Amino acid sequence: MAMRLVLLFFFLLQALLLSAFRVSAGGARVVGGRTDVADVETNKEVQELGLFSVHEYNRRVVLGNNSDGRLLRRRPLVFSRVAAAQRQVVSGIKYFLRVEAGEEGRRRRRLRTFDAVVVVKPWLASRTLLSFSPGDDTGVGDIDA
Repeated sequence: MAMRLVLLFFFLLQALLLSAFRVSAGGARVVGGRTDVADVETNKEVQELGLFSVHEYNRRVVLGNNSDGRLLRRRPLVFSRVAAAQRQVVSGIKYFLRVEAGEEGRRRRRLRTFDAVVVVKPWLASRTLLSFSPGDDTGVGDIDA
């Protein structure tokens, strides 16, 4: 009888541990971890989130104040595309985006990469830009305006 209880305990423990991890072809992933978004170039939602992140950055920063209260004027960014994306299920869906954008008003815009983090809560119809910062690359190419 005691042996059956021990076996039952280990079976339930194993089932619990297996439910906490999901195995895929790429290896084990923790539930709630980041996953790559497939077909980023054609994923309409991801491209719209990239556009949203650039617009939100422009709204917050282009006409911002510096530390001594003087008004700063920066050139707005122009969205080009989302080059890579990952998503993570949290209280909503957190997207980690690699966004390519150039400066507005230049005849020849040098594309730069930015890392954006956006949280989407579909049940509230809300999107929030958590961060927007320069990426690793200093430039990914030139485009004619």
